[in-house]
Amino acid sequence: MDGSRFRALEKRVGFGRDCGRVPGFVMKRFVLAAAVFGLVGCKSQCRVLSEKLCDCAINSLDKDACIRRAATNEGQVVITAADEATCAALVNQCDCRIVDTTVGKERCGLARTSP
Repeated sequence: MDGSRFRALEKRVGFGRDCGRVPGFVMKRFVLAAAVFGLVGCKSQCRVLSEKLCDCAINSLDKDACIRRAATNEGQVVITAADEATCAALVNQCDCRIVDTTVGKERCGLARTSP
């Protein structure tokens, strides 16, 4: 193929100096989508607390099943700002070593606090 025929083909097909570049409007849409999905990927404090409780499972099968249930249930429950605040406070208090005690259940949000 001589040079002139190849250059004509480049123009028709779009090869040449723009090869490998992403058009500006495509890049803007990609960045916007990445930002939106990046924010959606953040876990709520109640989900973090649920997963922390899943870490208390005896074996990895129970833990995995627990994490799947937490993910499934998160989409079925409406979490309010008050719920988020409560979960945020409980995340730091919850401890697997004492979760089987009354105090441990209260600290993990599994029981009401005693008066």
